[in-house]
Amino acid sequence: MFPDEGIPMAAPDTFQSLLTGLFASPAAENPTGVMVESAYRHANLDARYVTCEVVPGALEAAVRGAVAMGWAGFHCSLPHKVAVLPLLDELAESAALIGAVNCVVIRDGRLIGENTDGKGFLTSLRRIVDPRGKHIVILGAGGAARAIAFELALAGAGGLLIANRHQERVASLVDDLRERTSVDASAAHWDGTFAVPADAEILINATSVGLFPDIEAKPDIDYGMLAQGMIVADVIPNPPRTAFVAEAEARGCTVIDGLGMLVDQAVIGIRLWTGIDADADVMRGALAEIFG
Repeated sequence: MFPDEGIPMAAPDTFQSLLTGLFASPAAENPTGVMVESAYRHANLDARYVTCEVVPGALEAAVRGAVAMGWAGFHCSLPHKVAVLPLLDELAESAALIGAVNCVVIRDGRLIGENTDGKGFLTSLRRIVDPRGKHIVILGAGGAARAIAFELALAGAGGLLIANRHQERVASLVDDLRERTSVDASAAHWDGTFAVPADAEILINATSVGLFPDIEAKPDIDYGMLAQGMIVADVIPNPPRTAFVAEAEARGCTVIDGLGMLVDQAVIGIRLWTGIDADADVMRGALAEIFG
């Protein structure tokens, strides 16, 4: 006879887990679920995070499905950060300012769009340096670049130069920054190999160049312009050590990998969905384990 045979087991209060997840395309290489579920386990929270491959044409159906199934919220990654806007009921201040959403909170069937990308990046950057007064170059003008640029502007950056191959997109972002913040923002048409200005103190890759599986790719810039002591950051989390980061580090730069932004923005998202303060060290540890 087993020791507990005949002793009734106590039933849990509920058999229903809190549901959250990610909508992206491609989604398979995104490690967010690993770190978020590690935070849920550490907090003894009965919650799940589901990584979903959602192609652009299926985004509306996926969003309605999340509402129908009672999800607490979800992340939006590429290519949905702007496309999700018309499907939402409300935008938080940060998302309205940036014009992109990476985190959606569902409350009483209403969809509230948030943007935690820029705040997450800023938290990660501030562990190394305060961006106030710094001359900063951002590569790219998409959703991540917009979020980062606005947060840096609000944090008092001395100047922002944004380089992008699509002139209309970068011009629109710079116009928005000038109208809504006091930052000195300017645009650079990224045509061919981009020469990073000599006065740049912080360089940020906010493009998807180097994302798995194209791990050997790196932004087309003049790497000879990377000066020792320059702070170089990448937003790509997979792989954490991109070719861009490795090149910058080899040239004596202080580097910030994409795991910092990924963890810190997720801490904010988990708080919005659950009310708990997730342990960032536990989350980064989970990512370090899978990436070695």
